[in-house]
Amino acid sequence: MKRRQFVTLIGSAAVAWPIVARAEQPAKVTRIGFLGAVSAEDLRIHLDALREGLRDLGHVEGKNLIIEYRWAEGKYDRLPKLAAELVRLDVSIIVTHGTPGSLAAKRATATVPIVMAISGDAVATGLIQSIARPGGNVTGSTFFFPELNAKRVDLLKEAIPPIRLIGVLVNPNNASHVPALRAMEATARSLQLEIHPFPAKEPGQFAGAFSAMVERRVEAVAVVDDRMLIAGGRTIAKLAMTRRLPIIGGRELIEGDGLMAYGVDFVPMYRRAATFVDKILKGAKPADLPVEQAAKFELVVNLRAARALGINMPLSILLRADQVIE
Repeated sequence: MKRRQFVTLIGSAAVAWPIVARAEQPAKVTRIGFLGAVSAEDLRIHLDALREGLRDLGHVEGKNLIIEYRWAEGKYDRLPKLAAELVRLDVSIIVTHGTPGSLAAKRATATVPIVMAISGDAVATGLIQSIARPGGNVTGSTFFFPELNAKRVDLLKEAIPPIRLIGVLVNPNNASHVPALRAMEATARSLQLEIHPFPAKEPGQFAGAFSAMVERRVEAVAVVDDRMLIAGGRTIAKLAMTRRLPIIGGRELIEGDGLMAYGVDFVPMYRRAATFVDKILKGAKPADLPVEQAAKFELVVNLRAARALGINMPLSILLRADQVIE
């Protein structure tokens, strides 16, 4: 081989080798964490929405994305340990559901970005400084949690004008229930009502809470949103119906013959959480990403339950309902 041809061949190879090497390099894999307060089954449709949102933005689980899941199974005292595990795994981001999980994650790290798929009144609970400038390492979505629960008291009074005492089912392990109860009490006073909280820290305490309500002679029940209580929605609604207590809460109560549901559809907010994840992975800082607030609230009325309870649902409520179950 002539010297000129040899030099040309070597030069061509030197250019080609890096190109081949670059082509053979595997795609970068991102690892994020998910902190769930309940079980995977309880959040199945929510997780599907999150994965779909991530996939639309090019983050495909099992391909270029690994999600480390940790589940508290409704036992909130496990959340701090699970959050610490995710931090030790050196995940790029932690996605959380609900106030207890978000608080546990924030207490576990001041550096790993945290995306709240949903949280009730993130300002009141100290998760963020403000909606526009969250500060720190937390961003995501929240909603008008105290106002939503206060509206449930108002709806019960409108549906059943003679009532005077409303029982409120709460989870004392959820910090967001404190401002919610304050808002409910203020609304109750304006309507000349009394509310009384009944705690349930786990599903095994539902029946006892309702027995206490009967002893206290409450006339209706409002359930404050909490992932553990939402997961037990059907059971809670059936306990209320057995004791002939009109009940209002999230949509899950309607599936168990609850009287009314008023709340937020969390599934689209999970899909939006993917956008926050994507922006942070591309270099945005959580402190600079304004927190989004749910703007659409849904009212569902169960006329079947109303008839069973002997309640003549006012036309004013029926006309405002997004859905009426016959």
